[in-house]
Amino acid sequence: MATGNFDIKEIEKRMKGSVASLKSEFGGLRTGRASTTLLDPIMVQTSYGAKMPIQQVAAVNAPEPRLITVQVWDKSNLHGVEKAIRESNLGLNPVVDGLTLRLPIPELNQERRQELVKIAKRYAETARVAVRNVRKDGMDQIKKLEKDGKISEDESGKSSTKVQDLTDKTIKEIDGMLATKEQEIMQV
Repeated sequence: MATGNFDIKEIEKRMKGSVASLKSEFGGLRTGRASTTLLDPIMVQTSYGAKMPIQQVAAVNAPEPRLITVQVWDKSNLHGVEKAIRESNLGLNPVVDGLTLRLPIPELNQERRQELVKIAKRYAETARVAVRNVRKDGMDQIKKLEKDGKISEDESGKSSTKVQDLTDKTIKEIDGMLATKEQEIMQV
């Protein structure tokens, strides 16, 4: 519903973007099995100075349940890819084999599982903050429209309620995603 200059669909789209971003970050948290999405959040400092996602400088595969391979396309980026993986805080130790990096996926011990849960909670909190910022932007927009006389006080109240309901629903979704991910990580 667009009222004056306010569009609830835009607010909803931005909140859904936060949830999609969280899904992507959660995909990068390992649960004891090899998954190519594990490396999605990794950014590589390339030999030509740009920071790029690992998928743009290498082919990532999971040929076995406990192994990920990273086939680097340009030899000059091999060291950058290796360094990015080591510094990613994923607990992976790349083994260089020509232009291929082999990443054996070790068993997760209890301590590492708890670390991963903490990381998941941090990701979820970042998503919640992003959603709250979108809410604040929406509320500010509504107040400005009301102050400028473009919408009535009633319309302002209704729009504010819609934004708050959307915020609550999105935060609840984020909390649900976190609970599911925690369960997944802690499962032995």
